[in-house]
Amino acid sequence: MNKKVIVLGGDGFCGWPTSLHLSNLGHEVIIIDNLSRRDIDNELEAESLTPIQPLGTRLNTWEEISKKKIGFYNMNIASEYDQLLKVLQEEEPDVIVHFAEQRAAPYSMKSPKNKRYTVNNNINASHNVLCAIVESGLDVHLVHLGTMGVYGYGTAGMKIPEGYLDVEVETEEGEKVSQKILYPTNPGSVYHMTKSLDQLLFQYYNKNDNLRITDLHQGIVWGTNTRETNLDERLINRFDYDGDYGTVLNRFLMQAAVGYPITVHGTGGQTRAFIHIQDTVRCIQLAIENPPADDEKVMIFNQMTETHRVNDLAKLVSEITGGEIAYVSNPRKEAAENELHVKNDLFLSKGLEPITLSEGLLREVTEVARKYADRADHSKIPATSTWTRDQKPGIPEKEEENLMN
Repeated sequence: MNKKVIVLGGDGFCGWPTSLHLSNLGHEVIIIDNLSRRDIDNELEAESLTPIQPLGTRLNTWEEISKKKIGFYNMNIASEYDQLLKVLQEEEPDVIVHFAEQRAAPYSMKSPKNKRYTVNNNINASHNVLCAIVESGLDVHLVHLGTMGVYGYGTAGMKIPEGYLDVEVETEEGEKVSQKILYPTNPGSVYHMTKSLDQLLFQYYNKNDNLRITDLHQGIVWGTNTRETNLDERLINRFDYDGDYGTVLNRFLMQAAVGYPITVHGTGGQTRAFIHIQDTVRCIQLAIENPPADDEKVMIFNQMTETHRVNDLAKLVSEITGGEIAYVSNPRKEAAENELHVKNDLFLSKGLEPITLSEGLLREVTEVARKYADRADHSKIPATSTWTRDQKPGIPEKEEENLMN
């Protein structure tokens, strides 16, 4: 059944292809976005490698191609609560998909200003949405894009469950009591901390106001385009390559494509969860099609399809592209190596057929990077945001010399 869906942050890396995908399926889609990600491009002086059209051009192109219209409100939901509430009351959406949070861990650790911005934006955005749903009186299913990073990257010898952990506690009288609790969080950045706090907000509003909420703990997204964004170059998705917003596998592929060293932080022993952008939009679709019941707890999915060690990915990209690997200091405060075992049974049970890492898809992303290589600013590639003051930025020795000269 087609629904009216509001996509918060629908101009972003995940939000834009999701908006097109849902519209293509026949849902009535409305984007709410204050275009802050474009403002951050200006702030960092680091544009997407792919040329992103103004949102108006994007929306007109989609209507021209698909004959389907996507609505748009330019609004900051973190600070403009009354406007948000008014839109909900007027539009009466069935579903809200929430991407409207600052999404980069390095950016959140860049300075005290960035830390405060990330907390103020992310937490206020989430809480305003929850408050507005309650005040509107509407029966809205909220689908939120969270992150696997709320768990940290250690697995305590077990697979990370989908949100909840069955525990048994013993009372003072010696009676054993079974409980289901949120799996403990262990955020590794201010950004990840905000997603951990989101979880508590969702639990409260689910318990107190019976809101129907699905929280998607997503892995690192790789790839650039989806079926819809490939229809016209004016619909092309973002390709972030800079040290703050570029995700690790996309960065490796881009670095190799432009002849920059493939920069591995530390030993490369970190294990991470990954998902292709096409699976991201498919998972949002499945979450919308399978809402929690009215009396059900917050539904939590682990939105990932596979795990890989960073060093193995670097070697794979090097083999495919001939790129040189450079091991640089790790700007993050984290263990040099970790294991990561994750359950993702819920999405598989709903019909997800995962897109896994393949040489063909890696070459496809590399071709996109090569096509737009002339847009790359090599000075923006190194990761310069550090977690603590005594850490050094992750810059290859040759590039560090160039920056100093």
